[in-house]
Amino acid sequence: MMEREKSDRIRREKTVWQEEVSQMKQRNEPFSTVSGQPIEALYTPLDLGDFDCEKDLGFPGSYPYTRGVQANMYRGRLWTMRQFSGFGDAFDSNRRYRYLLEQGQTGLSVAFDMPTIMGYDSDHERSLGEVGRCGVAIDSLEDMEVLFDQISVDKVTTSMTINGPAAILWCMYLANAEKQGISLSRVGGTIQNDILKEYIAQKSWIFPPEPSMRLITDIFAFAADHVPQWNTISISGYHIREAGSTAVQELAFTLADGFAYIEAGIKAGLDVDRFAPRLSFFFNAHIDFFEEICKYRAARRIWARRMKERYGAKDPRSLKLRFHTQTAGCSLAAREPENNIVRTTLEALSAVMGGTQSLHTNSMDEVMALPTEKAVKIALRTQQVIAYESGVANTIDPLAGSYFIEALTDQMEAEAEAYFNKIDNLGGVLNAIDCGFFQQEIADAAYTYQRAVDNCERIVVGVNCYNNGEPQQIELLKIDPSVEEKQVGRLRRLREKRENDTINRCLENLKKCAAGSDNLIPKILEAVKVYATEGEIVAALKEVFGEYKEKPIF
Repeated sequence: MMEREKSDRIRREKTVWQEEVSQMKQRNEPFSTVSGQPIEALYTPLDLGDFDCEKDLGFPGSYPYTRGVQANMYRGRLWTMRQFSGFGDAFDSNRRYRYLLEQGQTGLSVAFDMPTIMGYDSDHERSLGEVGRCGVAIDSLEDMEVLFDQISVDKVTTSMTINGPAAILWCMYLANAEKQGISLSRVGGTIQNDILKEYIAQKSWIFPPEPSMRLITDIFAFAADHVPQWNTISISGYHIREAGSTAVQELAFTLADGFAYIEAGIKAGLDVDRFAPRLSFFFNAHIDFFEEICKYRAARRIWARRMKERYGAKDPRSLKLRFHTQTAGCSLAAREPENNIVRTTLEALSAVMGGTQSLHTNSMDEVMALPTEKAVKIALRTQQVIAYESGVANTIDPLAGSYFIEALTDQMEAEAEAYFNKIDNLGGVLNAIDCGFFQQEIADAAYTYQRAVDNCERIVVGVNCYNNGEPQQIELLKIDPSVEEKQVGRLRRLREKRENDTINRCLENLKKCAAGSDNLIPKILEAVKVYATEGEIVAALKEVFGEYKEKPIF
């Protein structure tokens, strides 16, 4: 708190300055963040109110973790460079993974194709034309074995972006680790496993909310006992932002989902400190540099306070919000795609300045197709230049204490808290999903932003301004149609050679378990190990759980 005399003097001097500036020419455009948040011309100590450096900032690695979750941050170890990748069949993606590791990537991140995401085998009628298109096709443990051929999964951490059938793909990964002779206690990585944001934004669900939440808490419990180095969920704001939300909505809705998972775990009988340390987050790095940095800082502080004060967590690891960041796909433009390299660089830099634990940089061509080898190499080199040449990793939270940064961090935290109150008044996250609250908020924000772009109120270089009108041609990755034919052929041969009586018995045991209350993971793992396919396991669970149908909103 400033002394009154000093505060009054600054206030008087600022008034004089404002009068002088008001006579000057000003650009005729809104001064606001990309989310529409008004930004003042100048920030001073007056904007910090009751800001308490010790209480609100602390030190890196110390409560409330505003300045980072590790005491020495990047001076100890750089963030994990984890390029999101996967296309075609497991052979194609395995070659790309090994190429990226050779180029200096330090972690893997698996993109699955749409049939896999939706729980269909490659030979299902709904898979026609989609196999291997937007990610890698994985039908069984056999594909997982190919995907990580010559890659020792105890030497690299893997993130898997899968939600509805997350438990099944995770079990395939674990079974493959055991086939490599690796103890599950040595396996590290992350599975997205965030079904709430699917109902809110991405829409790739399978089962209704209650059984979906049961699968998640079963993963929490199984991992705590058997896979202690695994991050059991990556609570994702990324897809909420990609659907059109503002930064504050991404912050608030993501953390609200996180609180819902904490409450589900406690309700399932788990001690909060048994599973909370392995929860991680996944945020979007959008184009507004300072807004994004403040979002990450506010997220850490909110999470730490809520975990300590509401949920009674005692283990410091439960209070630390660890997160992966991916640069914003929705900020990329098909016109003048090389401009996307610049956008991605700024977004990646904001994630680093905000203290991310791992980072994916989008390739310049991802707005049009899966990335080519050249484009993904440039994207990886972007991270490496930031890490080794820019100097930003030399000091921790370098923007701390900035009047603007601290004021905007406080403001975003306050606005997120207002959203938490709205969600609580609606009866919690599941009720808010059911009544369409999140969906409507995101739709309204997306409309407002797009209207601003269409009206040239918000400039997108090369799209609605500084556009020479000539389309720029770049090489794009194309998936050969033969990929689907080969994948379906391998799947059919697998069904012919495996022990189908054993598989049928495992699937029946799984259905009985699903109808009861025991942990489902051992039964899924049992089915996976005898080469039951993802589609067969999902179909068995659908018989017990049913399927989710979203209520339309008009």
